[in-house]
Amino acid sequence: MNTFSIPQMRDFVPQRLRPWILVVFVLVFQFSGGVYLASVAEMVGSTQLLQEDIQMAGYASLVGMALFFGMMFRLKMAVKSKPTLLLCCSVILLANIICANTTSVPLLVVTCFVSGFFRIWGTFECNSTIQLWITPKRDMSVFFCYVYLIVNSTINLSGIMSVYLAFWQTWEYMHYAIVLALLLVMLTTLIIYNDKRVMPPLPLYGIDWLGMLMWGVVGLCVVFVCTYGEHYDWFDSFHIRFATFLGVITFILNRWRASFIHHSYIFHDLFSRYPMVLMLIGIIVLGDTLLAPEHIFEHALMEGILGYDSLNVISLNWVGFLGTLLGCLVVYVLFARWKWPYQRMLMIAFLCYIFYLAYFYFVIDYNLPKEALCLPIIVRTVGYVIMATAVLTANTSLPFPFYFCQAVCVQNLFSAALAGCIGSAIVGRMLKVVQKANFMELSAGIDHLTPFSQGGWAAAYGMTQAQALLESMKEIYGILLLIAIGAWLFAALFHPAIRPTRYLHPLFTTIRSSLSMDMLKKMRAEKRTEME
Repeated sequence: MNTFSIPQMRDFVPQRLRPWILVVFVLVFQFSGGVYLASVAEMVGSTQLLQEDIQMAGYASLVGMALFFGMMFRLKMAVKSKPTLLLCCSVILLANIICANTTSVPLLVVTCFVSGFFRIWGTFECNSTIQLWITPKRDMSVFFCYVYLIVNSTINLSGIMSVYLAFWQTWEYMHYAIVLALLLVMLTTLIIYNDKRVMPPLPLYGIDWLGMLMWGVVGLCVVFVCTYGEHYDWFDSFHIRFATFLGVITFILNRWRASFIHHSYIFHDLFSRYPMVLMLIGIIVLGDTLLAPEHIFEHALMEGILGYDSLNVISLNWVGFLGTLLGCLVVYVLFARWKWPYQRMLMIAFLCYIFYLAYFYFVIDYNLPKEALCLPIIVRTVGYVIMATAVLTANTSLPFPFYFCQAVCVQNLFSAALAGCIGSAIVGRMLKVVQKANFMELSAGIDHLTPFSQGGWAAAYGMTQAQALLESMKEIYGILLLIAIGAWLFAALFHPAIRPTRYLHPLFTTIRSSLSMDMLKKMRAEKRTEME
């Protein structure tokens, strides 16, 4: 019986210890980033940047991360493990130093964009190496359980770490801690890795670098419009109109260009040949919109109405971490092991969303204790993990490696960055409109003769504003609850027989052969074009 081994490591490293070393590397890469949004309040106060500026940089990192998936196997085949890890650590380390010492928004956004790309490259290098250790049968439904366990856990834990470091010292200490961790990863890599190559090299020929950058521009334009929309008063502002125009024109040019070049980054027929990709994107956007109150309402409720400080707010990340563990366990048992169909998993996910929205709709109040927030956060997180894993696993039905990689690239562009940004923008706009109407209605009867106002106009205004916010949140929770119920009914119409069976990751030798044949076809096609 063959045992799992990692030949890229030196002989003195114990075989059983090798995969665990790479798991630690993955955790370091996932903890690292350009900016850490959990400490955004501290960054705003010390750098005089807008909160939107920091959010823009954070989303730019996610856009850069998503674009990597279109070429993940090409980079895996072209660059050896040791230089890959050293390069990724060096770039992320430099990005952390820049982000901790700059107040230039363009530099911050570009740095985070590049950092996100190399962050996921380092993560993929480690995860792809230990894939057979995680699932010897190469079952992608099992592998994606591990992926979301790592990703969602580090999101919660990095938020806790950054807030506590900012409370203990300053927010820059999070960057310095990550720099130290990356230096340890680089030192460990230099010591334990050799220069062996598992497969013959495959050069980076035929990659549509321009197409990748154009998709990045489209993603950044969408993020800019959704992030700065309220700040610039939407389309009354030149900035929003210009970003919208640039994004639309770039998207059209990119699609037109993909229709005639030999090696487009995203194939022109991806969406027409496999409409399932668009359906999965729609599910992602809908799910993130239903969960948008997590970012819009919950912080406003806990800080503005319940009066929690940043440490109390971030302590609920432990609840989210528990929800991630429970969600991954549910997915592993029901989806990966028992092979429940996609329809049933989506219905469970939407049922979790319904419970989350209904809970806040009926329970939200001025005197809501902190413990009352734990159950909906756990259920919400379980639903998200179920939906994200099921939707990502569905891509394995597409042909490897080209359509699969491109579908994962586009899907991650939405799931990691655009869907959450779009959902937050929609719900945030709804809150502003509804709250304004409720405030005008509640304050209509207040004047200097009203006993309520005789305690002071400031007190009257504050109480009315808080009441208008609470009623507006309840109203929007109700609207989203109806949408979630409709989505659950729609999910019930899906074909119940489609299960995550026979969706296995091909051997890397098979993937390399496909990439090599495609590269030769591109070379012949370009030669014929030159001769003509």
